[in-house]
Order: sequence, then C-alpha cells, then structure tokens
Amino acid sequence: MTSTEAAAIALQDHAALWSMGEIRASDVVNAACDALVAGLDTTNLRILAACTRAEADYDVPHLLPEALDELGLIFYPVASEAGHEAAARALARRMLAGELTPREFTFRIHQRHGHELPLTERIAELDDEYDILEYGDRTVDQVDAEVTTEARRLAAHPTVPAEPTDSCS
Repeated sequence: MTSTEAAAIALQDHAALWSMGEIRASDVVNAACDALVAGLDTTNLRILAACTRAEADYDVPHLLPEALDELGLIFYPVASEAGHEAAARALARRMLAGELTPREFTFRIHQRHGHELPLTERIAELDDEYDILEYGDRTVDQVDAEVTTEARRLAAHPTVPAEPTDSCS
C-alpha cells in the first residue's frame, strides 16, 4: 500500500469516527494535514488542513464532505448505519495497530452500539465475556485472541457495498 493509499484510508477512518462522535473535529484536521504531507492534494483538503483548532468545530462539518468527495472517498451521514459500520471498522484498525487494547475496543463498540448493529454483534458479546471471566473457564488471553480475530474480520470487511446487479436482462 502506498503512503497516499494509507493516508486516504486514515482520512476516511477519521471522517467516519468524527461523524459518529468518536473523535474531535481537530483530529480530522490533523488527518487532513497528514494526507497532504503524504501526497494527496485537492482544494478542499488544503482548506480543511488549514483550519485552526478554534475553527475546526465550525468548519469541519462543511468542508469534510467536499474534501472527501474530491478524493473519491465517502462521507457517511451523522448517525447512519453505514457510518456506524465504517466507524466500527476504523476502531478495529486502531486496535490492530495497537492504539486500543482488545478490552477497550470491545467496550467502545458495545457502549456505542450495544447488540443492535449486526456487523458488531459478536464484539458486543465478547465485551460481555470480559465481564464474566472470573465465573467461567476462559482466560483474558483467550478472549483477547477472539477479539483480535473479530477485529481482523471487521477491518477486512468491504467499506463500500458491492454494485447492485441488474437482474432485469
């Protein structure tokens, strides 16, 4: 993966996490700066990257969708199911990169989605398992391993739905 591809994925992840309330607008601005440094360059990306922390909360909601569109990336509407799924995949990538422990990852997914989001149902169940470890025969390492497997599944899950097929021929 090239640095521009990695930067595009990181920007997309930051956008999804921001639109779901997981990170601050200033974190999106930082990701835009990183994307510019990595070689991505569009007018709205430059404007977004130039925002100050004081401006970020006001400007990111207007600039981010346009910047993503220019780059061919997706802006998920706030609180949409697709956005929740994208944010879950972004958190999975963060856990796999060592930015979150398996326990922190399951807790955040469970806290945000409960058992309501089909894509993350098993993650929520594993969060429940952490809570009852002392009463069962599983160890933290066993649950951590299963969480890591689930995080890999989420991270590999397609980020864009497949094109609909035309069944009327």
